[in-house]
Amino acid sequence: MTGPTTGSLRVHGATLHYEVRGRGPLLLLIPGGAGGAAAFDGFADDLAADHTVATYDPRGISRSTLDDPGAEQHVAEHADDAYRILELLSPDEPARVFGSSSGAIAAVHLLSTHPDRVERLVAHEPPLVEVLPDAAEHRVLVARVQEAFHAEGLMAAMTVFAAGLTEGGGAAAPRTAPRLPPQAAARAERTMANLPYFVTRIVPPFMSHTPDIDRLRAVSDCLVLAGGQDSRGELAYRPAALLAERLGTDLLHFPGGHTGLTTHPREFGELLRKAFSA
Repeated sequence: MTGPTTGSLRVHGATLHYEVRGRGPLLLLIPGGAGGAAAFDGFADDLAADHTVATYDPRGISRSTLDDPGAEQHVAEHADDAYRILELLSPDEPARVFGSSSGAIAAVHLLSTHPDRVERLVAHEPPLVEVLPDAAEHRVLVARVQEAFHAEGLMAAMTVFAAGLTEGGGAAAPRTAPRLPPQAAARAERTMANLPYFVTRIVPPFMSHTPDIDRLRAVSDCLVLAGGQDSRGELAYRPAALLAERLGTDLLHFPGGHTGLTTHPREFGELLRKAFSA
């Protein structure tokens, strides 16, 4: 299959790099963390067999540049970026949307504010920790990550962050790092370059964001909340499970953990296709 068509879109305060491949109904994939459009390379081509698959680098990540590199980041603005891409690529029809991690937070806000533009949203482990009963503890975690970054640097901050994300996951024995496919390993340098921005500018506003549960309840038939088979009980899994319970919907389980789309790309993509055809 030929590579994707690439383009750029001017939005408020940024220029977004986006990629499009395939034919059919629009499926917008919103990456999370320090990843960009390349996070979906493991299965985007497979989904493009029956979808027009679009993905992009979120503002400030990789090839999506900020007009002001020091600008504060806001969930609403990131959700509006996704809305602008939908308006560009599918102006007349609602689209299917998938978001992972912080990308799922932006996607949930997109559904809340523009429900007419979203046919169905699959939100994989959005770390909406403000919905949790122990939210105060996680505010402390975010503060500790920032303190570690400024006092000791990126690796110290990531160590604190990773420990906080897996705490309470029920893994008594240490886990070995998964062996990534070659494509994923090749993205490591770009992802590392994005990490300081992610840690300092994305983590605080996204993990302090509170979703509008009443609005989500009104559109719950369009929302599929999802978690990883291997991340049950971990911090990013818990908000998805709690929201599914509060909205009276089932929680869909994908293979792998929080980064299952990278570690199990083919299986992940196939289940995602089924979620949109159900």
